Amino acid sequence: MEYSWDDVRVFLAVARRDTLSAAGRVLKIDPATVGRRIARLEEAIGSPLFVKSPNGYALTEAGTRLMAHSERVEQAIIGLNEDISGTAGSLSGQIRIGAPDGCANFLLPQVCARIADQNPDLDIQIVALPRVVNLSKREADMAIAVSPPSTGRLSVQKVTEYHLHLAASDSYLERHGPISSLSDLSRHRMVGYIADMIFDKELDYLSELGRDHVNLASNSVAVQFNWLRAGAGVGIVHDFALPFAPSISRVLADQFQLKRSFYLIRHVDDRRLERMNRFAQALSHELKKEVEYLESFA
Repeated sequence: MEYSWDDVRVFLAVARRDTLSAAGRVLKIDPATVGRRIARLEEAIGSPLFVKSPNGYALTEAGTRLMAHSERVEQAIIGLNEDISGTAGSLSGQIRIGAPDGCANFLLPQVCARIADQNPDLDIQIVALPRVVNLSKREADMAIAVSPPSTGRLSVQKVTEYHLHLAASDSYLERHGPISSLSDLSRHRMVGYIADMIFDKELDYLSELGRDHVNLASNSVAVQFNWLRAGAGVGIVHDFALPFAPSISRVLADQFQLKRSFYLIRHVDDRRLERMNRFAQALSHELKKEVEYLESFA
């Protein structure tokens, strides 16, 4: 059985992007060529690797087995290229981080700016998604998450804890009066997540207040935060976000507080790459430091 790494690289792109056209855009080749490469690889292996489904190309059993082997080969080639080029252990090239938008908006810009200052040959991309980042499809090289994953060939490292409180703008409280107890919330307009778009149970904040209705809802933390800044209502805010809006104040801080954690999620195979290990170490250190710094102002 003989087949080329180029064909395997095309296979990985289709497996991660689900369609020939999406894989072609990543590889910078036309979809017809992608299809021919897949057909050639299937002929060499003697088994179909994909079945066409309504959602795109789904892996067959043979494709799933090939995926695991191909990713190991991919990591070996990346490591070999770094050794040959003399970049092993240095922070250069491109690294993409996936993160929930609260972390992506209020923490990662400062964190990644400091890392970039220390590593001028490094390109950093931040993917802010209101859902779990799919590392198996290489949506990112690593991800920040609020819950550790329970499946997949992934490594998990707890980075830091953070806190959340109820908050409202000074203008809202001036118009609607002070809030002295949790029972007072029933007469206030609540800001929070769209219930059926909460992608992680750790984000279901208002259920811990016994609230089942939100007046102003969004799947984006940034939208919720801007609603509070505009004086639209009361919501739950990350303490590390409060320094970005001095007009927003915590309410009932002595009666209600939530504690959550950030986890750094990586491909298991990436732990063999010194470059990725060094970046992960810098990211974890700077993220923890940034949370502690910003929360000190809350």
